[in-house]
Amino acid sequence: MRRALITGVTGQDGSYLAELLLAKGYEVHGVIRRASTFNTARIDHLYRDPHEDDSRLHLHYGDLTDGVRLVQLMRQIDPDEVYNLAAQSHVRVSFDEPEHTGNTTGLGSMRLLEAVRMSGVECRYYQASSSEMFGATPPPQDESTPFHPRSPYGVAKVYAYWATRNYREAYGLFAVNGILFNHESPRRGETFVTRKITRAVARIKAGLDEHVYLGNLDAVRDWGYAPEYAEGMWRMLQADAPDDYVLATGGAISVREFMESAFAHAGLDWEAHVRFDERYLRPSEVDALRGDPSKAERELGWKATVDASRLAEIMVDADVEALTHEGRPWIDRPDLPGWPGAR
Repeated sequence: MRRALITGVTGQDGSYLAELLLAKGYEVHGVIRRASTFNTARIDHLYRDPHEDDSRLHLHYGDLTDGVRLVQLMRQIDPDEVYNLAAQSHVRVSFDEPEHTGNTTGLGSMRLLEAVRMSGVECRYYQASSSEMFGATPPPQDESTPFHPRSPYGVAKVYAYWATRNYREAYGLFAVNGILFNHESPRRGETFVTRKITRAVARIKAGLDEHVYLGNLDAVRDWGYAPEYAEGMWRMLQADAPDDYVLATGGAISVREFMESAFAHAGLDWEAHVRFDERYLRPSEVDALRGDPSKAERELGWKATVDASRLAEIMVDADVEALTHEGRPWIDRPDLPGWPGAR
């Protein structure tokens, strides 16, 4: 049985990846941060009592700011594959917490790479890189496009990208960068703009709210469906040789267009409910991101199938159902739109 270690297992991407790997027969080990409240909602449906014989998901306390603990975990788990998905991943928040973002998103990746090297464990390593690294560089962006980050988050991701390249070249690690463009789902955090919009649509439709406050509506993004991107991550570590890949749909729409699709799907007029709030603007904006995923399609056989408009519908349906079935979160109901396979 192959073993995988996932940092950030409780996040959107981590939960979908854990789901995928368990379905493929892996033993999955996830790293979670200690908190006074439970923060495992996205993976609770996967968890089994560790005393049971069929338990293949195991959780460990740890943090990317604690290098000693990361070495301990590597030696204890002895994984075949390591997926580094943990980060302070909110771009707007990174302007408020630049040092914390650099320490976790940037230096944290270096600590994990060093833990892999120091432990001596033979494994393959995946680094979650980001389209935010391209920043102000005009689209379309691919693996050879120069980086020009426009946020502390983007800067930290560039650091992690080059650290991964360096460990691959200096120590011969099978280490890859997955440069993922925006990928969303009903499991996306509620402060990210796509989920903020679709959750607001559901609450307005239900009569619970009247308005939603947003910032820049003109930013253009290449939005895809997160479960498909988890498959792409896995495929990168199955390749014959380590390399870096862009995962994207190849299309792009503005925040305004995503919002229009979401409100229209619920039969609502967005102009009656959307308000502007300058507090959500970034000090430096990324105007447009649109990826060229041709290398991943050519070498990995990976291709996105869900576009941004369909994604908006999936997320609205899931948020509407979550309110309709209050007390039965959508994440525990595979019949709901947004569940992997329920297109």
